[in-house]
Amino acid sequence: MASTEQTKLGSPAGRLSKAGVLSFLSAQGILIFFLIGMFVFSFFSEQFLSQSNIMTVVRQASIIGIIAVGVTVVIIGGNLDLSVGSMLSFSTVLVVDLHDKIGPTNAILMMFALTLMIGAVNGFLIGFLRLNSLIVTLAMLSAIQGFVLIYSGGQNVDIADQEGTWFAFFGRGYLAGIAVPILLFGLLAILVQVVMSYTGYGRRIFAVGGNPMAAVYSGIRKNWCVFSTYLISAFCVACAALVLGSRVMGSQNNVGQGYELLVLAGIILGGTSLLGGAGSIWKTVIGVLILGFIQNGLLLMGYPYYIQWIVTWVIIILAVWLDLANKRKRLLTTHS
Repeated sequence: MASTEQTKLGSPAGRLSKAGVLSFLSAQGILIFFLIGMFVFSFFSEQFLSQSNIMTVVRQASIIGIIAVGVTVVIIGGNLDLSVGSMLSFSTVLVVDLHDKIGPTNAILMMFALTLMIGAVNGFLIGFLRLNSLIVTLAMLSAIQGFVLIYSGGQNVDIADQEGTWFAFFGRGYLAGIAVPILLFGLLAILVQVVMSYTGYGRRIFAVGGNPMAAVYSGIRKNWCVFSTYLISAFCVACAALVLGSRVMGSQNNVGQGYELLVLAGIILGGTSLLGGAGSIWKTVIGVLILGFIQNGLLLMGYPYYIQWIVTWVIIILAVWLDLANKRKRLLTTHS
């Protein structure tokens, strides 16, 4: 009898069943973890699954989500953008500071133009000069933060007439009962998802990230593709800065510090490969929301803010492990 059971487990059907279970766990493990977490948080806090709390979480996550939409395109193209945190600080300080000096409309246009210029510099250095994206954007992170401190003199900036300006619409307004930041997040996600999934441009970005050499031999202009991904990333950062500045009606000079980690965490949770050539905007949206609900649940349970950073690290490690397990078709391995 025992030998019969061993034969069944060792049979191709048994091995296939075991592999299927492991594949399901590795592919859907983070979703299972999220559902368990949601259940645990709702057990400890009655407010967790309330409509008001859910809308608050999505609204708060929208800034990270808007940035993550652009960075996902960069990563699919085979590169990284670590400068988004400092870029957010720059853009938010700029639009808030210029609001009272040149008016909200001109301040918004100026902020978008200068933010896109930063993205263009990143894109030129990485796409045309072929410098390493990790090094370039890490250096840009430092340079932008230094420039923000020089520009602001190390002081916070605020809008004088916070009640009498239409600028507040982007961060505090509602359309059809839905907060504008949520609508902007959703519209950007839909637009970029459609572009990446159903246009030739999107297919070229996937090709460049998946196999750069083959893409070049296929006639794809890799340098321009990489350059354009950083423009998209910069544009999304500018949109996030618009929301953040109009919601707070002011800005600290380091307001974007740490956002690059949260953005990458949401993207990794969504399953986008850091090696490039694979990813989805929709999955990034889900990853950002997972991160937002976990952080909200920890706060409702009374844990201090810094615990979120530790949990974020654990989640990133877990997501990367499950991604590798899915590729290897096993959860544990003793060799590469």
